[in-house]
Amino acid sequence: MSELPRSFSHSSASTFKQCPRRWKHKYIDKLPDPTGEAALVGQFAHDVLEQLCKEEPELRTEEKAKEIAGTIWPKVAERKDFKSLELNSDEQLKFRWKSWNAIKGLWDLEDPSMISVEATEQRVSTSLSGVPFLGIIDRLDRDEDGLIVVDYKTGKIPKYGNDNFNQVLLYAAAVAGKTGEQPTRARLLYLGKETKETEVSVDLLEKAVSDLSGTWGKLKSNLDNNEFETITTPLCGWCSFIAQCPAGTEFIKKRASSGKLRPDAPARSALGL
Repeated sequence: MSELPRSFSHSSASTFKQCPRRWKHKYIDKLPDPTGEAALVGQFAHDVLEQLCKEEPELRTEEKAKEIAGTIWPKVAERKDFKSLELNSDEQLKFRWKSWNAIKGLWDLEDPSMISVEATEQRVSTSLSGVPFLGIIDRLDRDEDGLIVVDYKTGKIPKYGNDNFNQVLLYAAAVAGKTGEQPTRARLLYLGKETKETEVSVDLLEKAVSDLSGTWGKLKSNLDNNEFETITTPLCGWCSFIAQCPAGTEFIKKRASSGKLRPDAPARSALGL
C-alpha cells in the first residue's frame, strides 16, 4: 500500500478528480508524462512575465518583455520536453509566436507598469483542513483594498462552471493561513482574452477547502484499497498513460473506429491507430 503524498497541489487534486488511475500512473508509478506543446507555451509565457514583474514598474514594457523572452528562449529550446516535440524550424517559429502572443496579451488586460506587485511565483505550503496543501502563486498584487491573488492562463476560457476559481481560492486560503491576511480578490488573467475575477469571502474559501478535503479523503481511500478507478473521457486521447490503461485503450479505439477521435490526438501514435 502506498502512503499519502507529503503535499497535495491543486494540479494533483485536479488530476485525481479527472481520473484516479491517471493520478496513480503519474504520482505513484512515476511513469513518463512529457509536457505537451500547449503547456510549454504557457510555461515560457509564465517565465517571461515572472521576470518582467520583478522589474521596476516603469520598466514593465513590451520591449522589456521581448528582451526577457530573447534571454530565456535558449533555455527553453534546450529543455528535454521541448526537444521531444521534434519541431522543425517553421514549427519552432510558430511556437515562439504563440508564446509571444500570450505574453503581449497581458497588455490587453492591464498595464503592468501600474500594478503594485508584492511577489511573483510565491510558494505557499500550509495545512488546509488537514490537507498538506502546496501551491505556487503566479503573482500577489496589492491595491487599496488589500491583497489580490493573480493567476495567468494561456489556454481556452472554460465555457461552464467556476472550477478554475478553486485554484486561486485555495491560494488565497493558503496565504491567509500563512500570513493572517485574507486576500480580498482572486483574479484569472486569460492572456489576450479576458479577466475573470471573484471576491474572496469566507464562504467561498470554505467551499474550496472542503472540496480539496473531500478529494484528499477519496485519495486516502483509494490508497488504502489499492483501487484506482479509470474515468474515460475524450481527454483520454491526450493521456500519456493510454497504452498502460486497458479501459482507456478500449474507449479510444471505439472513438477512432467511429470517427470521433481527433486527428491530432497523441493516442493515435501511442496505440498505432
